[in-house]
Amino acid sequence: MKISFTGNKKYISLASVIFMLIIWKLLAMHFDSDFVIPSPEKTLVTTLKLFTDGRFLEIAGSTVARGLIGFVISLILGIGTGIITGINPYVDAFLRPLLVTIRSVPVISIILLALIWFNPGSVPVFIGMLTMFPFITTNVSDGIRSIDRELVDMAAFYRVSRERIVRELYIPAIMPFIVSGASSALGIGWRAIIIGEVLSQPEFGIGTMMQTAQTFLNIDAVIAWTIIAVLISYGFEKAIRWIEGRFINWRS
Repeated sequence: MKISFTGNKKYISLASVIFMLIIWKLLAMHFDSDFVIPSPEKTLVTTLKLFTDGRFLEIAGSTVARGLIGFVISLILGIGTGIITGINPYVDAFLRPLLVTIRSVPVISIILLALIWFNPGSVPVFIGMLTMFPFITTNVSDGIRSIDRELVDMAAFYRVSRERIVRELYIPAIMPFIVSGASSALGIGWRAIIIGEVLSQPEFGIGTMMQTAQTFLNIDAVIAWTIIAVLISYGFEKAIRWIEGRFINWRS
C-alpha cells in the first residue's frame, strides 16, 4: 500500500504540472501576444537557448555564489545567536524584538537602503543574509529550549563529560530545527536575492538578466530565467532534504 500511495502522489503531482501547462497554453492562445504571455513551447526553446549561452554559467554561478555566501553567513550567525538566546532567556528577551523587526520590515525597504550602503554585487548577499538570519536563529533557539532539562541535569549528576553532552544530547536535539530553519530560510532568502539583483543590477546575475529582458519586453526570456531560478531553488531544497535524510540515518 505504501508503494502504491507513493506512486499515486507522483501521478497527482504530474497531473498538477500538466494542468498548469494547459492553463498557460490557453492564456497564451487567448491573448495571442508574446508581449503578454508567450506560449509554453516558445518559452521552453528560449530556456534551452539560455543553457547554451556562453555566459550562462557565469550568470547563474554568480547568483548561486551570492546565495551560498549569504546562506553560510546567516547559518553561522543564526546558529550562534540561536544557541545563546536558547540558553539565556534574558538575551532572548533582548534580541527577540530585533528579530521580529528584521522579519517584519519589507524587503524592498532594506534593498533601497542597501543600495546606498553597498556596491551592486554585495546588495543581494546582504539582503539574503538578513532575510535568512531570523529564521535560522528562531529555529535553533526553539531547538535548544526543547531539550529536556532533566536529561541535562541527570548527565551533570553522573558527571558525563561536556563534550559527550553536546555530541549526544544537544546536537541531535537541535539538528532537525537547523535543517527546518535552513529549508525555510533558503526558500525566502533565494527570492530576496533575486529581487536584490533585479534592483541593484550587478554585472552578472539572474535578476540582472530578468530586468534586462523586461526592459526590452522579452517576456519569454523573463519567464525562462524565472524557470532557471526555480530549478536552482529546487536543487537547493533537494540538497537540504538529502542532508536531513543523512542526519536521520546517522541519528538512528
